[in-house]
Amino acid sequence: MTSIGIVGAGVAGLHLGLHLRQQDLDVTIYTNRTAEQVADGRIMNSVAHMSATIDIEHELGIGEWPGTDAEYSYHYHYNGWGDDRRFKGVFEKPARIIDYRIYLPRLMAEFEARGGRLEIRDLSVAEIEALTEQHDLVVVSTGKGEIGALFPRREGKSPYTSPQRKLAVGFWKGVAERDPRGVEISVAPPAGELLVLPMWSFSGKVNALLFESVPGGPQEVLTDRRYEEDPEAYRALTLEMLKEFHPTVYERIDESAFELQNGAKDILQGAVTPVLREDYVLLPNGRYLLALGDVHMTVDPVQAQGANSATYSAKVVADVIREDHVFDERFMRKVARRRAERLEASTDWVNIIIQNPPAEQIPLLFTEMVHNQELANRFTENFNYPIRQIDLLGSPERVAAAIAATTGE
Repeated sequence: MTSIGIVGAGVAGLHLGLHLRQQDLDVTIYTNRTAEQVADGRIMNSVAHMSATIDIEHELGIGEWPGTDAEYSYHYHYNGWGDDRRFKGVFEKPARIIDYRIYLPRLMAEFEARGGRLEIRDLSVAEIEALTEQHDLVVVSTGKGEIGALFPRREGKSPYTSPQRKLAVGFWKGVAERDPRGVEISVAPPAGELLVLPMWSFSGKVNALLFESVPGGPQEVLTDRRYEEDPEAYRALTLEMLKEFHPTVYERIDESAFELQNGAKDILQGAVTPVLREDYVLLPNGRYLLALGDVHMTVDPVQAQGANSATYSAKVVADVIREDHVFDERFMRKVARRRAERLEASTDWVNIIIQNPPAEQIPLLFTEMVHNQELANRFTENFNYPIRQIDLLGSPERVAAAIAATTGE
């Protein structure tokens, strides 16, 4: 029987494992944390799953989440440019956000229940290379430092060598919902952005506040000042930033109830450097490693393309494995070719959005969407379709063409 090893039990690795168990293949996922440790740990992200990802979850039999209230259908915007700044876009089908400390342990349990193996241990580069002698194919879906460096950067698709935003995300109570429910995106040059994400966590409905702060700007203090040093001072600082830069969010705050759901476990501070790496690498023993998930493509979370791209990529890999069990360079090229257009579109789109100073077409697009509902809905629905999104906003000429097409001018 074909044997597959997967390094990493994030969304990419677990989705791939579940796809492959549907093919009745022998699959082992290697991870350094048990399901219980994941559930009891610090937040990892504030990931929104678009409807295209939810469709894949239904194919895997993990699409139903009874007892949760996690869906939303709107994006509310506070535009950072122009006089009129508020607008909204509507999805054709709902997206949803579930705390990954709930989501990932369920998938780990499903994987094992369906006959997959979870092996809990840290792996070095040498140990990962040794796995290629044990399995017919090894897929690396997580890893930093030396593990990430196994796969060279694609320089033409990795324009940044340092983080373009400093990140601080916390799961807060005391934030009123938008009605109808939706994500709010507040753009405040030159401070950065704020995403308010309605989600389901251990206490039920909470809001993730994801501050995307321009390095050197006034909002970056929310990343640089550590919450654990003085929780009350950090809470007050968060309210101050909301009041100064994000008024449409501040108006939703009940200060008497504004607190993290579970203290220090419910806040994450840091930064990521966006990068797209090569799809595979040839090892000295003549075997290949295939990249997947964050180790393949790391994007800033501001446009919700990391996990959604990872689930798409996992499905592509599984589809190729279904038709081809010869894991040579032709196989690797086949995977790379089939997922290239979408993943490249995702990384290009996000890299344009976080460009500083802004790419010239972005203020034009956002200002137009204030009064152009058709365009706002198109931009919103395209969170499911990165290729369509880069077709929309990839250049000033493309934005101008989209405006003309929706206004008849």
